[in-house]
Amino acid sequence: MSVPATPLEDLRESVLEAASELARASSNGEHERASASRRAQVTLEAPPRADFGDYSTNAALLLAPVLGQPPREVAQRLGAALQERLGARLERFEAAGPGFLNLFLADSWLAGALARALEAGQSYGAGEPAQPELVLIEFVSANPTGPMHVGHARNAAYGDSLARMLSFCGHQVKREFYVNDAGAQVRKLGESLRAVAVGEPVPEDGYHGAYLLQLVHLVGDAREDPSELGRAAVGELLAQMHSSLGAMNVLEFDRFAFESELYSGEPSAVERALALLERQGRTYRSEGALWLRTTEFGDDKDRVLVRSSGEHTYLASDIAYHEDKRERGFARQIDVWGADHHGYVRRLKAAFQALGGDPERLELLIMQLVHLVQAGERAQMSKRAGEFVTVDQLLVEIGTDAARWYLLSRSHDTTIDLDLDLARRQSNENPVYYVQYAHARIASVLAKAAAERGEDAVAAVSPEAREPLHPSERTLVKLLLAFPLEVSGATEKRAPHRIAAYALELAQGFSAFYRDCRVVGAGSEAVESFRLALCTVSKLAIARCLDLLGVSAPERM
Repeated sequence: MSVPATPLEDLRESVLEAASELARASSNGEHERASASRRAQVTLEAPPRADFGDYSTNAALLLAPVLGQPPREVAQRLGAALQERLGARLERFEAAGPGFLNLFLADSWLAGALARALEAGQSYGAGEPAQPELVLIEFVSANPTGPMHVGHARNAAYGDSLARMLSFCGHQVKREFYVNDAGAQVRKLGESLRAVAVGEPVPEDGYHGAYLLQLVHLVGDAREDPSELGRAAVGELLAQMHSSLGAMNVLEFDRFAFESELYSGEPSAVERALALLERQGRTYRSEGALWLRTTEFGDDKDRVLVRSSGEHTYLASDIAYHEDKRERGFARQIDVWGADHHGYVRRLKAAFQALGGDPERLELLIMQLVHLVQAGERAQMSKRAGEFVTVDQLLVEIGTDAARWYLLSRSHDTTIDLDLDLARRQSNENPVYYVQYAHARIASVLAKAAAERGEDAVAAVSPEAREPLHPSERTLVKLLLAFPLEVSGATEKRAPHRIAAYALELAQGFSAFYRDCRVVGAGSEAVESFRLALCTVSKLAIARCLDLLGVSAPERM
């Protein structure tokens, strides 16, 4: 089933058709082709000021070179052609600045657009791409040597939200957690546990923290081999991580992929990947080690795959893992990594190309740090030193909804200062509270209307065309019409923070509407029906934004 075009997509298409009409009337075929090549560059956006109209387009600026006429003159001609197409739905137009065309839409157009959003219901804003992709998102992938800290919480919230967004936009998404259980760190964890168990000092390069004592009681005898003790601890820590992720409202992973599995079987996945690279002439031996020619693909130096000792590097494991993903048919791989992996991006991209992969289909997204702030002071964290705030502690402090909102409210490539005092506050100063309260308020309005009119009557309301609309009504309608483009744009840019920003703006738009416009008992059936429709679509859009962020949408507060 296809998803209908949105009102703004239809309006943009009308602009494009009017522009093509001018090109056909004024140009030869070559110019018409040139005009067609500019279609993708045509924008339709809300202008910075209300007196500039409802929407503004740059189409005349792009069409002017094709027609060989001044942009403002082309804007006037384009506006007239668009007026013929839209009729009374376009109240007026203006040429502005160097050649922008500002559109002032009639209330009847806004009412019709709102009716279409209402009719779409839960599918409003959902995508159906021409070529949906099978996408694998690998995220969290915390080292299984200690509890997850707030940095992992940011990674978890981001990866989970991105998976929700891609799914809503029509892609088939799988989620994966990669477990580094084959390295020296597992033995080091076992050695740290053994030292704690017998009352000896933990090795300086070992792991520290109160969680070690708890692990000792859970995983058994300190006389065991450190590697065995470490593996037992990894199993327990993974169970704790699974619990913490559930508490964070992270949807279930489709798979936990273990590094150790890449070394099992004859031949192993690692051996198969290295053999493939060798057949392709991408490896060589030097100083007893096996090297990968990553400099051929933009890396600053070649990288070791197998050390002279015979030990495989992390890169060897990662190459095998990403080749395994390709073999499983994923058209796009997205890895969400911590800030400490920044220097690893170029070498893995190069290795992926060496395998024959398209580097454009491997996205390596680096999360920046999270600093917890309380009373104006930053808390310092170090897993090795045992000085860190765990995910569970964060959730106890501020709750799941606030944690996810604040971890997602900034771009993933910027550092976050998470103000715990603000996050706890139940007031309009706290954006997540403000947005949730707007949703609960709408639910209350609709419940009141249902009590007076009946649930079926409220569900059947239709926003009939009427004039004049209150300015707050117009503003809210236009905010709601932006919802599909906000979601698709945020998804394309891998930017959940844009969803949070839009949700806050939408909640503010609804609050202004609620302040200015009575809903139940508005004075006439047409006015009340229109406003109930506004409430219904507003509730739907806010709830969808919150769901994409993994935040609850309460019916009452």
